[in-house]
Amino acid sequence: MTDSYKTPTRGIPKVEVMKTLTTDRLTAAERFLWLNARVLERRRFQLLFQGGAAEPLTAALRPYENPDGGYGNALEPDLRGDGSQPVPAQHALELLHEAGQHDDPAIDRLCDHLTTITAPDGGVPFVLPSVRDTPHAPWWQTPDVPPGSLVPTATLAGQLHRIGSRHPWLPRATAFCWTAIDALNEVPPYIAYAVLTFLDHVPDRARAEAAFERLRKPILDSVTLDPHATGEAHFPLDFAATPHGFARRLFDDDLIDDHLDALIDAQTEDGGWTVNFPIWTPITGHEWRGVITVDRLKTLRAYGRLG
Repeated sequence: MTDSYKTPTRGIPKVEVMKTLTTDRLTAAERFLWLNARVLERRRFQLLFQGGAAEPLTAALRPYENPDGGYGNALEPDLRGDGSQPVPAQHALELLHEAGQHDDPAIDRLCDHLTTITAPDGGVPFVLPSVRDTPHAPWWQTPDVPPGSLVPTATLAGQLHRIGSRHPWLPRATAFCWTAIDALNEVPPYIAYAVLTFLDHVPDRARAEAAFERLRKPILDSVTLDPHATGEAHFPLDFAATPHGFARRLFDDDLIDDHLDALIDAQTEDGGWTVNFPIWTPITGHEWRGVITVDRLKTLRAYGRLG
Protein backbone atom coordinates (compact mmCIF):
# COMPACT_ATOMS: atom_id res chain seq x y z
CA MET A 1 0.00 0.00 0.00
CA THR A 2 1.24 3.47 -0.83
CA ASP A 3 1.87 6.19 1.72
CA SER A 4 -0.64 9.00 2.01
CA TYR A 5 1.86 11.74 1.19
CA LYS A 6 4.92 12.26 -0.93
CA THR A 7 7.99 13.57 0.88
CA PRO A 8 8.48 17.14 -0.42
CA THR A 9 11.76 18.45 -1.71
CA ARG A 10 13.26 21.47 0.09
CA GLY A 11 11.22 24.61 -0.38
CA ILE A 12 8.30 22.87 -2.10
CA PRO A 13 5.07 22.37 -0.14
CA LYS A 14 4.04 18.85 0.74
CA VAL A 15 1.71 17.49 -1.92
CA GLU A 16 -1.06 15.10 -0.99
CA VAL A 17 -1.39 12.07 -3.26
CA MET A 18 -4.18 9.60 -3.56
CA LYS A 19 -3.63 6.37 -1.66
CA THR A 20 -4.05 3.33 -3.88
CA LEU A 21 -4.07 -0.43 -3.50
CA THR A 22 -0.81 -1.54 -5.06
CA THR A 23 -0.41 -4.42 -7.49
CA ASP A 24 1.21 -6.65 -4.92
CA ARG A 25 -1.75 -6.18 -2.58
CA LEU A 26 -4.15 -7.05 -5.41
CA THR A 27 -2.12 -10.22 -5.89
CA ALA A 28 -2.42 -10.87 -2.16
CA ALA A 29 -6.21 -10.55 -2.48
CA GLU A 30 -6.19 -13.09 -5.30
CA ARG A 31 -4.19 -15.51 -3.18
CA PHE A 32 -6.61 -15.01 -0.30
CA LEU A 33 -9.52 -15.95 -2.55
CA TRP A 34 -7.77 -19.09 -3.80
CA LEU A 35 -7.07 -20.21 -0.25
CA ASN A 36 -10.36 -19.27 1.39
CA ALA A 37 -13.22 -18.34 -0.92
CA ARG A 38 -15.94 -20.17 -2.79
CA VAL A 39 -15.56 -20.91 -6.49
CA LEU A 40 -18.12 -18.15 -7.10
CA GLU A 41 -15.87 -15.43 -5.71
CA ARG A 42 -12.82 -16.83 -7.49
CA ARG A 43 -14.71 -16.67 -10.78
CA ARG A 44 -15.91 -13.16 -9.98
CA PHE A 45 -12.34 -12.04 -9.40
CA GLN A 46 -11.19 -13.60 -12.66
CA LEU A 47 -14.01 -11.94 -14.60
CA LEU A 48 -13.74 -8.51 -13.00
CA PHE A 49 -9.98 -8.13 -12.58
CA GLN A 50 -8.30 -10.56 -14.96
CA GLY A 51 -10.38 -10.33 -18.11
CA GLY A 52 -11.96 -13.72 -17.56
CA ALA A 53 -15.00 -14.99 -19.41
CA ALA A 54 -18.55 -14.74 -18.10
CA GLU A 55 -19.43 -18.40 -18.61
CA PRO A 56 -17.35 -19.79 -15.72
CA LEU A 57 -19.17 -17.41 -13.34
CA THR A 58 -22.63 -18.34 -14.58
CA ALA A 59 -21.62 -22.02 -14.45
CA ALA A 60 -20.54 -21.58 -10.82
CA LEU A 61 -23.93 -20.02 -10.03
CA ARG A 62 -26.00 -22.88 -11.51
CA PRO A 63 -25.64 -25.32 -8.58
CA TYR A 64 -27.35 -22.78 -6.32
CA GLU A 65 -30.49 -22.72 -8.50
CA ASN A 66 -33.38 -24.97 -7.55
CA PRO A 67 -35.92 -26.72 -9.80
CA ASP A 68 -38.54 -24.14 -8.76
CA GLY A 69 -36.42 -21.34 -10.30
CA GLY A 70 -35.39 -19.89 -6.94
CA TYR A 71 -32.04 -19.98 -5.20
CA GLY A 72 -30.83 -21.55 -1.98
CA ASN A 73 -28.03 -23.97 -1.11
CA ALA A 74 -26.18 -21.33 0.93
CA LEU A 75 -25.84 -18.81 -1.89
CA GLU A 76 -26.71 -16.46 0.99
CA PRO A 77 -24.09 -17.79 3.44
CA ASP A 78 -26.28 -17.34 6.51
CA LEU A 79 -29.06 -19.52 5.05
CA ARG A 80 -27.53 -23.00 4.92
CA GLY A 81 -30.57 -24.92 3.65
CA ASP A 82 -31.25 -26.21 0.15
CA GLY A 83 -34.67 -24.60 -0.30
CA SER A 84 -35.30 -21.38 -2.18
CA GLN A 85 -35.48 -18.15 -0.18
CA PRO A 86 -36.07 -14.56 -1.34
CA VAL A 87 -32.74 -12.94 -0.41
CA PRO A 88 -30.56 -15.41 -2.36
CA ALA A 89 -32.54 -14.35 -5.43
CA GLN A 90 -31.03 -10.86 -5.21
CA HIS A 91 -27.54 -12.36 -4.99
CA ALA A 92 -28.23 -14.41 -8.12
CA LEU A 93 -29.44 -11.36 -10.05
CA GLU A 94 -26.36 -9.39 -9.00
CA LEU A 95 -24.05 -12.14 -10.19
CA LEU A 96 -25.85 -12.45 -13.52
CA HIS A 97 -25.54 -8.68 -13.91
CA GLU A 98 -21.82 -8.82 -13.17
CA ALA A 99 -21.53 -11.46 -15.86
CA GLY A 100 -23.51 -9.31 -18.30
CA GLN A 101 -26.08 -12.07 -18.71
CA HIS A 102 -29.22 -9.95 -18.80
CA ASP A 103 -30.97 -12.36 -21.19
CA ASP A 104 -30.15 -15.50 -19.24
CA PRO A 105 -33.27 -17.75 -19.07
CA ALA A 106 -32.60 -18.13 -15.33
CA ILE A 107 -33.94 -14.59 -14.84
CA ASP A 108 -37.42 -15.41 -16.11
CA ARG A 109 -37.37 -18.67 -14.17
CA LEU A 110 -36.54 -16.68 -11.06
CA CYS A 111 -39.32 -14.16 -11.69
CA ASP A 112 -41.79 -17.00 -12.18
CA HIS A 113 -40.67 -18.33 -8.80
CA LEU A 114 -41.09 -14.91 -7.17
CA THR A 115 -44.68 -14.87 -8.38
CA THR A 116 -45.36 -18.03 -6.36
CA ILE A 117 -44.01 -16.60 -3.08
CA THR A 118 -45.32 -13.03 -3.32
CA ALA A 119 -47.52 -12.02 -0.38
CA PRO A 120 -51.04 -10.65 -0.93
CA ASP A 121 -49.71 -7.11 -0.46
CA GLY A 122 -47.55 -7.51 -3.58
CA GLY A 123 -44.17 -7.78 -1.87
CA VAL A 124 -41.84 -10.70 -1.34
CA PRO A 125 -41.30 -11.71 2.31
CA PHE A 126 -37.94 -11.19 3.93
CA VAL A 127 -37.68 -14.92 4.60
CA LEU A 128 -40.08 -17.86 4.22
CA PRO A 129 -41.16 -20.02 7.19
CA SER A 130 -39.33 -23.00 5.66
CA VAL A 131 -36.16 -21.40 7.05
CA ARG A 132 -37.03 -23.03 10.38
CA ASP A 133 -36.35 -26.49 8.96
CA THR A 134 -32.68 -25.90 8.15
CA PRO A 135 -29.61 -24.34 9.83
CA HIS A 136 -29.62 -20.55 9.62
CA ALA A 137 -28.29 -17.48 11.39
CA PRO A 138 -30.45 -16.58 14.40
CA TRP A 139 -31.57 -13.24 12.95
CA TRP A 140 -33.47 -14.94 10.11
CA GLN A 141 -36.90 -15.05 11.75
CA THR A 142 -40.41 -14.78 10.33
CA PRO A 143 -44.05 -15.14 11.34
CA ASP A 144 -46.09 -18.05 10.03
CA VAL A 145 -47.65 -15.86 7.34
CA PRO A 146 -44.97 -13.30 6.47
CA PRO A 147 -45.96 -10.04 4.77
CA GLY A 148 -44.12 -8.49 1.88
CA SER A 149 -40.95 -6.63 2.81
CA LEU A 150 -38.87 -3.91 1.18
CA VAL A 151 -35.96 -6.25 1.91
CA PRO A 152 -35.56 -7.83 -0.60
CA THR A 153 -38.50 -6.71 -2.80
CA ALA A 154 -37.02 -3.26 -3.50
CA THR A 155 -33.62 -4.74 -4.33
CA LEU A 156 -35.13 -7.35 -6.64
CA ALA A 157 -37.34 -4.81 -8.38
CA GLY A 158 -34.45 -2.36 -8.78
CA GLN A 159 -32.21 -5.07 -10.22
CA LEU A 160 -34.89 -6.15 -12.69
CA HIS A 161 -35.52 -2.55 -13.78
CA ARG A 162 -31.77 -2.17 -14.31
CA ILE A 163 -31.75 -4.96 -16.89
CA GLY A 164 -35.00 -3.88 -18.54
CA SER A 165 -37.07 -6.86 -17.46
CA ARG A 166 -40.67 -7.00 -18.70
CA HIS A 167 -41.76 -9.90 -16.51
CA PRO A 168 -45.36 -9.59 -15.18
CA TRP A 169 -44.11 -9.86 -11.59
CA LEU A 170 -42.36 -6.51 -11.77
CA PRO A 171 -45.20 -3.92 -12.06
CA ARG A 172 -47.01 -5.16 -8.94
CA ALA A 173 -43.75 -5.38 -6.99
CA THR A 174 -42.91 -1.84 -8.09
CA ALA A 175 -46.26 -0.58 -6.84
CA PHE A 176 -45.66 -2.33 -3.51
CA CYS A 177 -42.27 -0.65 -3.20
CA TRP A 178 -43.64 2.82 -3.91
CA THR A 179 -46.37 2.40 -1.31
CA ALA A 180 -43.90 1.16 1.30
CA ILE A 181 -41.34 3.86 0.51
CA ASP A 182 -43.95 6.61 0.73
CA ALA A 183 -44.78 5.39 4.25
CA LEU A 184 -41.19 5.41 5.51
CA ASN A 185 -40.08 7.81 8.22
CA GLU A 186 -37.11 5.89 9.61
CA VAL A 187 -34.77 4.01 7.29
CA PRO A 188 -32.60 1.34 8.98
CA PRO A 189 -29.47 0.34 7.06
CA TYR A 190 -30.71 -2.78 5.28
CA ILE A 191 -33.89 -1.06 4.23
CA ALA A 192 -31.78 1.85 3.01
CA TYR A 193 -29.69 -0.45 0.81
CA ALA A 194 -32.84 -1.91 -0.74
CA VAL A 195 -34.55 1.44 -1.22
CA LEU A 196 -31.47 3.00 -2.83
CA THR A 197 -31.19 0.11 -5.31
CA PHE A 198 -34.83 0.61 -6.23
CA LEU A 199 -34.57 4.39 -6.57
CA ASP A 200 -31.41 4.15 -8.67
CA HIS A 201 -33.12 2.08 -11.36
CA VAL A 202 -36.90 2.52 -11.28
CA PRO A 203 -38.11 4.19 -14.51
CA ASP A 204 -40.06 7.04 -12.83
CA ARG A 205 -37.06 9.29 -12.32
CA ALA A 206 -38.96 12.33 -11.03
CA ARG A 207 -40.65 10.27 -8.32
CA ALA A 208 -37.35 8.60 -7.44
CA GLU A 209 -35.67 12.01 -7.07
CA ALA A 210 -38.44 13.27 -4.80
CA ALA A 211 -38.36 10.12 -2.66
CA PHE A 212 -34.60 10.35 -2.26
CA GLU A 213 -34.73 13.98 -1.19
CA ARG A 214 -37.43 13.20 1.38
CA LEU A 215 -35.46 10.27 2.78
CA ARG A 216 -32.00 11.84 2.62
CA LYS A 217 -31.80 12.62 6.33
CA PRO A 218 -33.32 9.34 7.59
CA ILE A 219 -30.85 7.41 5.42
CA LEU A 220 -27.94 9.48 6.70
CA ASP A 221 -29.02 8.69 10.24
CA SER A 222 -28.15 5.04 9.49
CA VAL A 223 -24.60 5.80 8.34
CA THR A 224 -21.48 5.60 10.51
CA LEU A 225 -19.33 8.52 9.37
CA ASP A 226 -16.21 7.73 11.40
CA PRO A 227 -14.03 5.55 9.12
CA HIS A 228 -12.33 3.98 12.14
CA ALA A 229 -15.48 3.00 14.03
CA THR A 230 -15.58 -0.58 15.26
CA GLY A 231 -18.43 -3.01 15.71
CA GLU A 232 -21.38 -3.57 13.40
CA ALA A 233 -21.26 -0.28 11.51
CA HIS A 234 -22.57 0.77 8.10
CA PHE A 235 -20.12 3.10 6.38
CA PRO A 236 -20.58 5.52 3.46
CA LEU A 237 -18.95 3.12 1.00
CA ASP A 238 -21.40 0.40 1.98
CA PHE A 239 -24.13 2.68 0.60
CA ALA A 240 -22.14 4.37 -2.17
CA ALA A 241 -20.09 1.42 -3.43
CA THR A 242 -19.64 3.27 -6.73
CA PRO A 243 -19.57 7.00 -7.56
CA HIS A 244 -22.88 6.58 -9.38
CA GLY A 245 -26.36 6.59 -7.93
CA PHE A 246 -28.20 8.53 -5.26
CA ALA A 247 -26.11 7.37 -2.31
CA ARG A 248 -22.97 9.13 -3.51
CA ARG A 249 -24.83 12.45 -3.18
CA LEU A 250 -25.11 11.93 0.56
CA PHE A 251 -21.39 12.44 1.20
CA ASP A 252 -18.83 15.09 0.35
CA ASP A 253 -15.60 14.27 -1.50
CA ASP A 254 -13.34 14.55 1.53
CA LEU A 255 -15.42 12.08 3.51
CA ILE A 256 -15.40 9.58 0.65
CA ASP A 257 -11.64 9.98 0.29
CA ASP A 258 -11.14 9.33 4.00
CA HIS A 259 -13.20 6.16 3.79
CA LEU A 260 -11.39 4.96 0.67
CA ASP A 261 -8.07 5.42 2.51
CA ALA A 262 -9.46 3.49 5.48
CA LEU A 263 -10.73 0.75 3.16
CA ILE A 264 -7.26 0.26 1.71
CA ASP A 265 -5.76 0.17 5.20
CA ALA A 266 -8.35 -2.41 6.28
CA GLN A 267 -6.98 -5.10 3.99
CA THR A 268 -5.48 -7.70 6.29
CA GLU A 269 -2.08 -9.34 5.97
CA ASP A 270 -3.63 -12.44 4.40
CA GLY A 271 -4.93 -10.29 1.53
CA GLY A 272 -8.63 -10.31 2.39
CA TRP A 273 -11.05 -8.02 4.14
CA THR A 274 -13.02 -8.91 7.25
CA VAL A 275 -16.71 -8.42 8.05
CA ASN A 276 -18.02 -6.51 11.04
CA PHE A 277 -21.17 -8.53 11.69
CA PRO A 278 -21.55 -11.73 13.74
CA ILE A 279 -20.24 -15.03 12.42
CA TRP A 280 -22.43 -17.74 13.90
CA THR A 281 -20.72 -20.81 12.40
CA PRO A 282 -17.15 -21.01 11.05
CA ILE A 283 -17.86 -21.65 7.36
CA THR A 284 -19.77 -18.40 7.01
CA GLY A 285 -16.67 -16.47 8.08
CA HIS A 286 -14.72 -17.80 5.10
CA GLU A 287 -17.60 -17.34 2.68
CA TRP A 288 -18.46 -13.81 3.74
CA ARG A 289 -14.83 -12.75 3.69
CA GLY A 290 -14.58 -13.96 0.10
CA VAL A 291 -17.71 -12.03 -0.86
CA ILE A 292 -16.62 -8.83 0.87
CA THR A 293 -13.09 -9.02 -0.54
CA VAL A 294 -14.35 -8.98 -4.14
CA ASP A 295 -16.86 -6.26 -3.27
CA ARG A 296 -14.16 -4.08 -1.67
CA LEU A 297 -11.94 -4.46 -4.72
CA LYS A 298 -14.87 -3.45 -6.95
CA THR A 299 -15.38 -0.31 -4.89
CA LEU A 300 -11.71 0.64 -4.98
CA ARG A 301 -11.65 0.20 -8.73
CA ALA A 302 -14.86 2.20 -9.19
CA TYR A 303 -13.23 5.12 -7.39
CA GLY A 304 -9.91 4.81 -9.22
CA ARG A 305 -8.02 3.48 -6.22
CA LEU A 306 -6.38 0.39 -7.74
CA GLY A 307 -2.72 1.07 -8.47
